[in-house]
Amino acid sequence: MKYGNAYQHLILTLLFCTLCKTRVLGQADTLKVDSAASIHPNYPLLRGIFAAQSALYLGTIYGLSKSWYKNPLTKFTVKDDTHEWLQMDKMGHIYTAYQIARHTAAIYRTTGISKRQMLVYGAVSGIIFQTPIEILDGFSPDYGFSPGDMIANISGSVLYLGQIALWDEIRIQPKFSAHYTSLAGVRPGLLGSTHQERLLKDYNGQTYWFSGSPGSFYKNGKWPSWLCISIGYGIDNMVSAERSKSIEMGYIPERQFYLSLDIDLTKVKTKNKVVKVIAFIANSIKIPAPALRFGKRGVDFKPIYF
Repeated sequence: MKYGNAYQHLILTLLFCTLCKTRVLGQADTLKVDSAASIHPNYPLLRGIFAAQSALYLGTIYGLSKSWYKNPLTKFTVKDDTHEWLQMDKMGHIYTAYQIARHTAAIYRTTGISKRQMLVYGAVSGIIFQTPIEILDGFSPDYGFSPGDMIANISGSVLYLGQIALWDEIRIQPKFSAHYTSLAGVRPGLLGSTHQERLLKDYNGQTYWFSGSPGSFYKNGKWPSWLCISIGYGIDNMVSAERSKSIEMGYIPERQFYLSLDIDLTKVKTKNKVVKVIAFIANSIKIPAPALRFGKRGVDFKPIYF
């Protein structure tokens, strides 16, 4: 993922959250459908959502193409960037595709269509909404089409689709957290100069998580379904996309793994619809909590990590 690309995927995710907020009543991540409702779908609503989604899609792609691809498009090229950033950018693609699939399925759920249709709309949207960006990258003289990015996009949608197909609910939630690091000051042009840019560009401060509750797997146990164990992945000392260049600059890049607790906000019981909507959207973010960090330098404890 290139940095212009990173902005694009962030905007897509935020737009989907906004659209979702207008339609989703907020509920646990499950797609159990009322049989009576699925017999008589709300077709006017379905057509309206599809039209809004199409307009959002076309408008976003057009706007992004004008904003980021300023140089004339050239011959289509392919670039293998799977070795860059210790694969942190690929985690971002998985996360974005998953969130788009999750929010799309939730939006279409309100129309009363079948579970299979919702799964298809959700999973396909997670791929379709990102594919044009990858294609534009291929024609851009600044980037290049990344097979690794496409694989990650598909993986994010499959992660959503597979869980619903297997368990009829989401049991493993991809989440995101970020904090500021001093490394951004080393190369502000690459890692961000403003607070907003640093959160997005500085991969050293980002962590991608997979949160799941043992109570979701062992229904008869005493573990609360809302309390999750979260496994995170991050990197440190990467001041260049290339590991070798970071080493040349005197930094030793390393992968870091985290173990922490988290909360599945969609499974916290409430009857307030506004709170449910907020919980559904906020459930894409990992809550601050104590964490164990594992890396080359050993294991250390973080009283609060985000």
